[in-house]
Amino acid sequence: MTAALLDSRLGRLGVQFAKFGLVGIVGLVVDTVVLYAGLGLGLQFFAARVPSFFAAATATWALNRAFTFRGAATEPLHRQWAKFIAANAIGGVVNYGVSVGLESSVQAVTEHPFLAVAAGSIAGMFFNFAASKHLVFKGA
Repeated sequence: MTAALLDSRLGRLGVQFAKFGLVGIVGLVVDTVVLYAGLGLGLQFFAARVPSFFAAATATWALNRAFTFRGAATEPLHRQWAKFIAANAIGGVVNYGVSVGLESSVQAVTEHPFLAVAAGSIAGMFFNFAASKHLVFKGA
């Protein structure tokens, strides 16, 4: 029964979403490391979030290409990366807005910026999965 469920369209989608989530965890780590590096260099939180987002987005694009959406229609790397960034821009705006909003208004988050990054990542994840699957990695 489990094998039949995993072989169903919904099962394959669930496995793909789980892989996307695992890749997202790696992206969260990259995002956090770059964020703290920027903060350590004296950047304000909102400014440090810009390079941390792009570093995480680049890492997740590469991992999703190799792991989550393997077998999708291929195209030149630079074009696919640009499509991934563009398709996930709305999710990125949601991610950034949630993280900056929480960091500026919730004392516990101000004291622990990782919480802002995590909340932003979760908020953008669902949109980013759909955009990645249907706009960037078609056919996977």
